[in-house]
Amino acid sequence: MPRTIRTLTANDVETLVDWAAGEGWNPGIGDAAALRAADPEGFIGAFVGGEMAAGISAVAYGAGFGFIGLYICRPDRRGEGHGKAVWDAGTTRLGNRIIGLDGVAEQQANYQRKGFVPAYETVRYSGALGLAGGSDLRPVASMAEIFAYDRQCFPAPREAFLREWLQPPRLALMSAGPAGTAGYGVARRCREGFKVGPLFADDMDIALALAAGLAGEAGGEALHIDVPATQVGFTAMLQAAGMVAGFTTTRMYKGGKPGNAPSKVFGITTLELG
Repeated sequence: MPRTIRTLTANDVETLVDWAAGEGWNPGIGDAAALRAADPEGFIGAFVGGEMAAGISAVAYGAGFGFIGLYICRPDRRGEGHGKAVWDAGTTRLGNRIIGLDGVAEQQANYQRKGFVPAYETVRYSGALGLAGGSDLRPVASMAEIFAYDRQCFPAPREAFLREWLQPPRLALMSAGPAGTAGYGVARRCREGFKVGPLFADDMDIALALAAGLAGEAGGEALHIDVPATQVGFTAMLQAAGMVAGFTTTRMYKGGKPGNAPSKVFGITTLELG
């Protein structure tokens, strides 16, 4: 039966996120609509007999940067070339942009053969966070301030995504210092606990205060934060506060490295979109 490659509908993206849950990736409740807001044309599927066999997100952030995620083939259709078909469609769509992805250990050699270069390891820290939030935290009131701060930390503008990502029921806090915005963080309910991301801050103390504030907003439920392993002091503090290291991925890029400030990234936004 012939294979068809096409852009996913909103319902198809919901299905793909459900597949991610089945793989144990613990996506957020309501993630599909927010992810799709980043680039509605950036979700691609392979269909056989009218049913999706594989999917991928290949989200373009402007003309210079893109990100690959949600790369899943349905278990009963593996080995038939559908995964390669959506991969080829996704990377073709992103063209000559710098492309990022978060690769699991068993796929990293494959990605390296495709031209992706490891940048840093990301470690998921999970558990209840036994810290107090800072007094300079407040709900996000100015999207313009968030857009400007996010642009320091993320490789490209993503205003459409952030407008959706910071909406309730997600929890969002920012830290305001004498010079203006000093960091912000978002937590969203997932199938298990809450994921925190992004967690961007000027320094470790602000990042810890934001994480603790979000933990309080989440009612003390377990948090999951995907932290660049280069943030050694921050991860030590998370462990001292009761969180446990688990799942790891490696951030990889093809076509060069983006020019954002990695020192301010204490928790990546999502494994799906960077």
